[in-house]
Amino acid sequence: MKTVFAIALGVVVAISPASAQDYRVEVIDAAPDADEISAELAGVLHTEGYRVIRGTSRTVCEIWLTKNWEVTSDFEATQERLYPLTQGQLLGVMHLPRRGKDFRDQSISSGWYTMRFALQPVDGNHVGTSLTRDFVVLIESEKDSPDKTWEPMALMMASAEAAGSTHPAMLCLQKSTESAEPAVRHNESLDWWILHVNGRNAQNGTVPFDLVVAGQALE
Repeated sequence: MKTVFAIALGVVVAISPASAQDYRVEVIDAAPDADEISAELAGVLHTEGYRVIRGTSRTVCEIWLTKNWEVTSDFEATQERLYPLTQGQLLGVMHLPRRGKDFRDQSISSGWYTMRFALQPVDGNHVGTSLTRDFVVLIESEKDSPDKTWEPMALMMASAEAAGSTHPAMLCLQKSTESAEPAVRHNESLDWWILHVNGRNAQNGTVPFDLVVAGQALE
């Protein structure tokens, strides 16, 4: 299957004064509802999540990260590889309360999705689509579980099914910032909004994690 990576699902948090187009993030001080995802998934998630709101009350998405992220101890970041994570690694879940759009304008149905780490292939199909190879792919939660191991092609195909196309539904990762609190910054030159949160590794250390949550691909 010829796979072209989509880059970011539209999930935005704003820091400017409120307007009709502004977004903000709220901390969710509760776990996902028990009847929404499997007990196995719920068991590996933090009980605290993040809710992204547009305007005064429109919830765009909700995100819960997993409790522990395994990281590569000897990893050294480069301009292309930013995160010490493993292809296919489970990072959390995302809830879309209504249909959304990814960065390639693909429709993503409302529902629950797992978030897994993925690397953009190094091939001619992806030249110029992103400066980095680090991504998150979305998979329908009922088709995934914490102990499931995904081969790269199967992972991409499952994510494409979530988008109902041949292109995976993906979130683009960027160089992280150091902050203890959820935050957002704006790359004005690319018009990208980048959400910052913190994951935790198995040694209880902080793993800064920054996702492009709204903006256009470099294609």
